[in-house]
Amino acid sequence: MPPVAVTSLDLRGKKVLVRCDFNVPLEGMKIADPARIDASLDTIRYILGQGAAAVLCSHLGRPKERTPELSLKPVAEYLSGALGHKVALAPDSIGDTTGRMVADLALGSAMLLENLRFHREEEANDRDFSHELARGKQVYINDAFGTAHRAHASTVGVTRFISERAAGMLMLRELEALRAVTENPAHPYVAILGGAKVSDKIGVIRNLLIKADAILIGGAMAYTFLKAGGTPVGRSRVEEDKLELARELMAEAARRNVALMLPSDHVVAPEPAAGPEIEVVRQIPVDRMGLDIGPATLARYIECVAGAKTIIWNGPLGLFEIPEFAQGTLKLGEAIANLHGVMSVIGGGDTAAAIAGQPWAGGFSHVSTGGGATLEYLEGLELPGVKALDV
Repeated sequence: MPPVAVTSLDLRGKKVLVRCDFNVPLEGMKIADPARIDASLDTIRYILGQGAAAVLCSHLGRPKERTPELSLKPVAEYLSGALGHKVALAPDSIGDTTGRMVADLALGSAMLLENLRFHREEEANDRDFSHELARGKQVYINDAFGTAHRAHASTVGVTRFISERAAGMLMLRELEALRAVTENPAHPYVAILGGAKVSDKIGVIRNLLIKADAILIGGAMAYTFLKAGGTPVGRSRVEEDKLELARELMAEAARRNVALMLPSDHVVAPEPAAGPEIEVVRQIPVDRMGLDIGPATLARYIECVAGAKTIIWNGPLGLFEIPEFAQGTLKLGEAIANLHGVMSVIGGGDTAAAIAGQPWAGGFSHVSTGGGATLEYLEGLELPGVKALDV
């Protein structure tokens, strides 16, 4: 069952603690991509429009101590422009000064708490920190799907002290999209998995083998599968300790009649860098490494997705940060985005980053803001941040 929706609560006159995912990329003190902030604006505007006051909170980065470089000040400034009124940044996420700001916050207004992870108690799900975070708020809304797989103070602990709680609009959109590709999906169902490590996707692959009709493999993890099957991979990245597992997964796919497709040609180079020695090969030389799928593989993958009714994609197919090795990811993405009558979901993380800014990026049914949370959902695991919303 989906969690209670924010729209089902009576918020008027209340102070609402809203867990958002404002973990945005920064260039200096400037926001490089505000997509995660924009994704929660509907929820924030709804809360304010209901005559409530919104106390927003988020983490940013992985600080080991309080550092100005990871302050949420740029986020507060961006929110002020987006919401049309000043969003004050509290000096901390807890404490007397912050408490007074919360108490004085006018209805219909929002403020932002400073980076939650400036306190190690946040990730430790500390009870006292959770209690302080909840103090002065009557309602808790979680709109941070990207952190829903973490049992932290701001995602789980605060729910011990705030009985009225619900999911924000972004959280509900994320869950609805992922349910569509995991619960009774339309067939043919194609899963695309890329990225660096097989070990990151073991549970996902096992779960998808039960549901999908085809699984297309790309990225560095493809070379572990290829080597496991006896194909020479040169100097490509391989998880040697996962070769037997890869063989087991390929055998399981065969038993279940799931087409587990691997690259048949490759864009290779001596090192993971642009240069004159980049070439396309069918067999990788001993002194080269595979860094993207080749054109023949791309054509096969495009042909496979063309007949799909459901597509889930997690992980780029090459080293997309370097343009010469991004073409497999981008061209397959464009092909999927231009399909009609298909449920297509991008599973957040690097895949979302790879397609960001492309003119066709709006053609997918859903682009998730979660990376790890999406993976755990696809693996069939319960997300603590969603479970904690149960009343």
